[in-house]
Amino acid sequence: MNEGLYGSSTTQNLPRVAVAEAVGTYFLVLAGTAVAVAATLGLTIAGGVADSLAVGLAFGLTLVALVNSLGHISGCHLNPAVTLGLAVSGAFPWRYVPAYLVAQLGGAVLASLTVWLTYGDAAREDASLAATLPAGGVSPVTVLVIEGLVTFFLVLTIVSVATDSRVPKAAAGLTVGFTLAVCVLLAGPLSGGGVNPARALGPMIVSGRFDSVWAYVLGPLVGGVLAALLYARFLQEAREPGDAVTADEA
Repeated sequence: MNEGLYGSSTTQNLPRVAVAEAVGTYFLVLAGTAVAVAATLGLTIAGGVADSLAVGLAFGLTLVALVNSLGHISGCHLNPAVTLGLAVSGAFPWRYVPAYLVAQLGGAVLASLTVWLTYGDAAREDASLAATLPAGGVSPVTVLVIEGLVTFFLVLTIVSVATDSRVPKAAAGLTVGFTLAVCVLLAGPLSGGGVNPARALGPMIVSGRFDSVWAYVLGPLVGGVLAALLYARFLQEAREPGDAVTADEA
């Protein structure tokens, strides 16, 4: 099987898919964190102050656009939890994983540098470039759990709708994008709603804030791997008894 997410191929040119992942992660992190920084600094958007709903929608709607524009190229992972989950479950070749992870982290760091350049030092000093931080009184273990749960939900949705030819492409993009929005809104009050180690690490690296960083990396990775394994082992459409096996599947 050489088919990846959203009809992409897992045998494409490595530099091309790495560039797609870097560009996609850049715009995803840029859109979401820029809106979050604007909210923190009290800047106005379309006449009103941005709030947490705007942040979730910014991430979600950006992902819809990116899935539809880049999904057929790299699979539009844009998230180490997605990449590692697919690799562990056997749905993505391990030889591509290092390039994807580097591209995703690089795109996130560049996005945070862009937000800093755009909004000035206040974005870094007062808003920490929208780095994901535990809310007051929230322990790192709670962050680990909530980040793992929401990422499990996101990755399960992705592998379910993005690998089944019966799901229309437009529906896949909308489903995944709005799932991310829900995840950010759900986890936001507790952990800031990272749902993505690259999205968490980019602002942390540039702002120098590393509060509970291990939880923001480990939680999504564990959640993503478990979701991909659950789908691959138990939920994926099985061949009916008596169905012919093609040469490619033998």
